[in-house]
This record gives sequence, C-alpha cells and structure tokens, in this order.
Amino acid sequence: MKNDATSAKTMFRSDAIQRVMAFGALIVLAVGFSMASPYFRTFDNLVGILLATAVNGVLALGVTFVIITGGIDLSVGTVMTFSAVMTGVLITNWHLPIPIGILGGILAGSTAGLVNGLMISRMKIPPFIATLGMLYATKGLSLVISELKPIYFNDTPAFREMAMGSIFGKIIPGFNIPNAVLVLFGAAIIASLILSRTILGRYTYALGSNEEATRLSGVNVASWKTAVYTLCGFFAGLAGVLISARLNSAQPALGAGYELDAIAAVVIGGTSLSGGEGSILGTVIGAFVISILTNGLRILSVPQEWQMVVTGGIVVMAVYLDILRRRRK
Repeated sequence: MKNDATSAKTMFRSDAIQRVMAFGALIVLAVGFSMASPYFRTFDNLVGILLATAVNGVLALGVTFVIITGGIDLSVGTVMTFSAVMTGVLITNWHLPIPIGILGGILAGSTAGLVNGLMISRMKIPPFIATLGMLYATKGLSLVISELKPIYFNDTPAFREMAMGSIFGKIIPGFNIPNAVLVLFGAAIIASLILSRTILGRYTYALGSNEEATRLSGVNVASWKTAVYTLCGFFAGLAGVLISARLNSAQPALGAGYELDAIAAVVIGGTSLSGGEGSILGTVIGAFVISILTNGLRILSVPQEWQMVVTGGIVVMAVYLDILRRRRK
C-alpha cells in the first residue's frame, strides 16, 4: 500500500513538473513576442489567439483521452470537417432549426469516433491504421456530401452569432471575447471532471497504465476503449461546429493538419504518448502554446515552412522530456 502511494505521489510530481514547464514556456513566449512586436499585445490579436485556441483546444481535449489510453487518433481533423459539413447540410440545405443542425454535427463526429472505437477494440485494428482509414473516409465523405463546394450560413446569421457573438461584450462594453472561447473553457471543465471524477476517467488511466491487468481485473476493456474514442469524436464534432460558425461556412477541403496541432498540444501539455499520464489543464496550456507560437511567428513574418520546423522541434523536445521523466521514475 505504501509503495502504491509513493508511486502515485511520484507520478503526480512528474505530471505537475511537466505542466509547470509548459506554463513557463507559455509565459516566456507571450513576453518574448510582446517585446518583439507591439502588434502582438493588441486586443484584436489576443482575441485572434483565443479563437484559434478554441478550435484546436476542443479538438485536443478528445485526443487527450485517447493518448492517455496509449492510443492515437489521426482522424480528428477530417472528422471535424465532416461534422462542419453535416452541420451546413442540416441548417443551410435542409433548413432545419439551428439547434438540430448543431446536434447533428456533433452526432456525426461522435459516430465517426464510435466507428473508430469499434474497429480498434472489436476488430483489433491498430489505432494508427484504423484512424488513418477514418481520416480518408471522412475527408472523402465531406467532399461528396458538399459536392466539392463550401456551404455558407449567410441565411442564418444567428448561427455565427452563437460562436462569434460576445456575452462578455454585452456585460462589459468593449470586452468582446467571443462565445467560442467560453465553449472551450466550458468543455475543458467538463472533460476535466470526466477524467478525474468518473469511471470512464479512471478506466482511461487504467487502460494506458496496464491494459492487460485491467482486463484481468474484470473490466470490459473493449467497451470502455470504444467509449473513449466516441468521446474523442464528440469533441471533434463540437470543434466542427465552432469552426464552421467562426468561418460562417463549412469548408470541405479544410481539416488536414489540425490533428497534428491537437496531438502537439496534448504532448506539450505533458500527456505521455506511452499512456497512463496526462491532464486536461496541461492540454489547454499546450493548445495556448501552439497558438501563441504560430501567431507570434506570423506577426514577425517568419515563413510558414520555418514555423512548421519550430513547432516540430518543440514537439520532439516535449516527447524527449517525457522519455527522460519515465526513465527517472
């Protein structure tokens, strides 16, 4: 019992150190870019950073659960696009009420996650291959359903207002923080409660720590793993609704590369690619690190190809630090 307590305490310290390091990197980046360019610290630019983080952050929330189990989901970017297209079809093409369109988009993402989970847990297809197949499938479906054309929400301005409007702006004049940012923090709170206070959260950690021991203890591993991937699809669907509202359109060709940013945010936030460790707070911090880094480099007119090089280097460094932490434990 004492050894278990010591192990848990060591793991807590390890996770906490990684989160502190990520938060420290966030502060350094923010201060550094603020000193390098006065445009970085303008209110409009800060709002832009928050909006970019809202989409990537919501995507990363679902990916956090998957990576804690020791899995991977390469399809969240195109599942997000598929959900956005389905939302556009329901609201614009079929003229259904906005709430039904939103629910339909989230349901589309959840269904894709469910299929991922069934392929991985029941058919025993490796997560990399299963989600790669879903990446191509949802990308193709998005193009087919939309007939290769963007779907615009010009006839339903209330849909865009739900995400881009500002409840804060009505309460505090001039403080126009978009509602999409509130959705991010609300989703993060819910995800944190699921991960820390529910059976699904406990089994998520258990699957990543030792899946075979979890199975031998009588847990239905296949069902809980399917639930994790379905939850990841749910967050991808929510991100699809947010990005379509932000752009006021569903872009069927959008989505490629978003999965990499989401995975990068999760890894930078301290979630171990080996499974068994991670937190929602760390993921949110990691998402802000990615957004601030991308935004700051763009303001400094750094070419996009070099932005990708810098981001890739940070991800590799984060993974290496995770390896060092595990060796020390």
